This record gives sequence, structure tokens and C-alpha cells, in this order.
Amino acid sequence: MVLLRRLLVAAASAGVGFLLLCTLGWALDHPAGSQSRLLWCLIPLAATVQFAVATARTDQSTLPRSGLSAVGLGPSRLAALAASSTAVTCTLGSAVALLFFLHLRGDLTGMPFDGDAAKLLAAGRPLPLGAVLTLLAAVPVVATVTTWLALRTRTTTGLRPAPVRAPARPAVAAAPAADADPASDQALETAAAENADATRAPDTVVEEARVVAPVRVPDPAPAPAGLPWGVAIAAAGLAVETYASRGGGGTGTPPPLPGHFDGSSAGVLAGWALTAIGLALAGPGITHLCGLLLQAMRPGAVRLLAGRTLMAEARPIGRPLGVLCAVVSGAFAAASLYGPGDERPFGALTGLGATLVIGCTAATVLTAFLEARQARFATTESLYRLGAPATLLRTAAAVRATTILVVFAPLTWAVAALAAIPLTT
Repeated sequence: MVLLRRLLVAAASAGVGFLLLCTLGWALDHPAGSQSRLLWCLIPLAATVQFAVATARTDQSTLPRSGLSAVGLGPSRLAALAASSTAVTCTLGSAVALLFFLHLRGDLTGMPFDGDAAKLLAAGRPLPLGAVLTLLAAVPVVATVTTWLALRTRTTTGLRPAPVRAPARPAVAAAPAADADPASDQALETAAAENADATRAPDTVVEEARVVAPVRVPDPAPAPAGLPWGVAIAAAGLAVETYASRGGGGTGTPPPLPGHFDGSSAGVLAGWALTAIGLALAGPGITHLCGLLLQAMRPGAVRLLAGRTLMAEARPIGRPLGVLCAVVSGAFAAASLYGPGDERPFGALTGLGATLVIGCTAATVLTAFLEARQARFATTESLYRLGAPATLLRTAAAVRATTILVVFAPLTWAVAALAAIPLTT
């Protein structure tokens, strides 16, 4: 699974590198519209970097451990190793993108596809080496730095079962004095048993304490503080998108997508980016509210377990869910604006960019859920030791998934409708 996720990161890096090189090829013949095309490439770039960071977080080989810290491999060194692995993966993808780009230009084995891509890739014109290297290094450099910054302060909270401290043992009874009355055989056997109990191996004491120690239900996780800011930024993004669409002429014509090669609206892109940032900030708070709703009105064991789990995992899974909500809402809005009967189809590059954004975002959400599952490994093991049936945990997982779908699906539709209204009126 780790190798599969790394391969997907390399494929996403190759796709983004190819988009950037296509933008460079178009800029050689059409310098006027190259800036807006480069801005459109930032969306798949951000989605790929997010997926690369999520993949590095779930790599078990880079988790901090006490034994590794003793030899100098602390969290910072392990974060550097994870960042190095991300750099190698993304560099491999960029190299594949360069080879494919040169092959389509006809620089390697002749012009393929009867020269259909000649105009798109500026075939026959020399490529500036500095621009090619800069564009290809964008994904590896950004992904490496972001991975190191995200993992350098990572801890192992919840990733490994915490050691259980043994309860304090009573002091060993002192031996009877020489002039005291002789104790009975039963009293001597009791004293010997107490002495043997006090001198048992620490591992045996810890193992018994782990079995008989009462399980303390943790307090609910505090609510994330980004919900008000996220709602405000999302509203500001919708306002910017509305202003940009009105300022572009007010005719209700949708802004052209980058696959048409006739320009695009940078204001609409900026508004959508603000909306995505706002939803990413509000995602943890919305997930925390989902956990609170599950525990309302005298919950049972299933709803209580599902609600507490959502509240505890609000931060790691809330941000990817918010980004997925923004991406799906943007796809719905674009589908409503550029329907099947539109005279201008999406285009090959627009389809590639949309596939990269949707695929990387969905893979990031799945990876975040996998990370959350690893984080609650100790809690799951404790529930199994207490005799909880497996159906209880599966039912709680189904309840969590249903609650997230019920809450985020209407939110996605509402954001898509609000984003499409100013562009169609």
C-alpha cells in the first residue's frame, strides 16, 4: 500500500509537470494569455502537494520512536527522511513528464499522432532550458518543503499503545521480632506469599495491571477554532467570484476554461481559491459539530462511540473533507455552466487538470481516514479486550460515514449553487 500511494504521487507529479510544460509551450507562441494559464495550473499543483503530504504522514517507516531517538533519529530527522522520499517520488514523476512532453513534440522519435500536438507544444521551436527546469522543479520543491514543515513536529500520540503504570504496592510487612510469639504456619505462608508478590517481575505486574485496570473514558476533544474564520473566508471568496464575473462584462457568459486557449478569468479563480481555503478551515469545525449532533438526545453506545471518534478526529479528516467539498462544488458549478450542449468543450488539458484535482483530493481523503484509523489503534484494541463485539465498531463506522455524507452533501450542493448563480445571471 505504501508503494502504491508513492506511485500515485509520482503519477500526479507527472501530470502536473506535463501541464506546466504545456503552458510553457503555449506561451512560446501566445505570450499574452500565458499568465492566466499558469494560474490555472496552481490548482492541480496544490492538490498534488496535499496528497504527497498525506502519503508521507501515513508511512509507518517514518513514525517517531523512542529507540530511534536514542541514536539521533528524532522527529526532525525522520521528517527530513520523509521529505527526501517525497522529493525522490516527485522528481521521478517530473522526469516522466519531461520524457512524455519531448516525445509528443517529436524531439525523441519523431512526431506522434500525425503532428496533432505540434501547435499545442510549440514543436519546432527551441525550449528555454531554465524555464523547463524551473517548472519541473516546482512540484518536488514545494512538496518536499511542505512535507518537512508538516512532519517536523509530529508526535506519536495515539499511534502506539501507551505503557500502563503498575499500581503502587503496599510495603512488605516487617519480620517478627525474636522475642515475639511465634506465628502460626498460616501466618508464615501469608507473609511469604506477600513477599513473593512484591518481588514479582515488573513485566508481570504491568501485564496484570493492563488487564484489570479500569478504562477511563477520555474527555471530548475541544472544538477547532477555525469555523468562524472558514465561513467568513468562504463568503469572501463567493463575493470575489461574483464581483469578478460582473466586472468581466456582466453578460452572464461563463469565463473560458484553460483548455480553450482563449484566456480565462483570474478573478473567478481567485474567488474559488478563497472559497476552497475557507471550506478547508471550516472542515474541522463542521466535523466536530457532526460528532456533537450524534451525541444529542440521550445517545446509546453506538452513537456515543461514533460521536466521540468524530470529535477526536475532526482536525486530521476535517481539512481534507473541506477541500473535497470545494472541489466537488467547483466541478458541479463547471458542469452546470459548460453543459454537454456547450459549443466549446472542456478540452484535453482541462480534463487532465480536473482529473488530477479530483483524483488527488479523493485520495487525500482516503489517506486521511487511514491515518485516523492508525491513530485510534490503541482505543480499538482496548475495546476488544473489554469484550466489545466487532459489529459494534463496524456499526459506529457506518454511522460516522452516514453522518458525514448527510452533512457535507447539502453543503457541497449549496456552495456549487451559490458559485454558479453569479455566472449564469
